[in-house]
Amino acid sequence: MVGGIDTASVLALRAQILQRSSALGGVQPPALTPAAPQRFDTAMSDALKAVSAVQDQAGAASAAYERGDSHDLASVMIARQKASIAFEATLQVRNRLLGAYKDVMSMPL
Repeated sequence: MVGGIDTASVLALRAQILQRSSALGGVQPPALTPAAPQRFDTAMSDALKAVSAVQDQAGAASAAYERGDSHDLASVMIARQKASIAFEATLQVRNRLLGAYKDVMSMPL
């Protein structure tokens, strides 16, 4: 024991670390495969369906609270905020796409 430190326990801990390090050295990370290309119309349709589902959940939570089935106002407000944010994001995407379309249409041939 040196200055209040047990050298045997430090050496044992070092041995454990080295053993685990050597065990992890043989592990290979999984190979990343590129995602299959997705059609634009399919991606947009899926995104709009997801936004619609979030809005439906918020509506259901609000209706349940209004009926008295649920007393958790915080979850209702969170669901409504998620729906609002999803709608605003969708609106921004639409505005950007419309702007890009106008830019492409105004390009000279």
